[in-house]
Amino acid sequence: MSIANTMSDEAVLAELGRRLAQRRLALRLSQAELAERAGVGKRTVERIEAGQSAQMTSVVRLLRVLELMPALDAMIPAETVRPMTLLKQGGKLPQRVRKRDDEQQVREAGSWAWGESE
Repeated sequence: MSIANTMSDEAVLAELGRRLAQRRLALRLSQAELAERAGVGKRTVERIEAGQSAQMTSVVRLLRVLELMPALDAMIPAETVRPMTLLKQGGKLPQRVRKRDDEQQVREAGSWAWGESE
């Protein structure tokens, strides 16, 4: 089964858990061995493989032992800055997003109309 945007969070977690269990079995590791190598409890491995939520640090530890860190890097690639964006920002990377207030946008949009003289 492929993971799709239309799937519920629970379905995504269940599929991820199933895939992690398959990888563990492919590496011929028991849940206890994986838990020990990753530095997490066996119950944590059981919960993750069952599709229940877990702390990110626990998932990262499992991915490391299961040799899946390159997949994590591919899943969320580092964002690159376009050269023109960098030039417009004066060589500085943007640190936050500022959005104008919707009310202010309405006021500004309503301040001019077709046919009005300037």
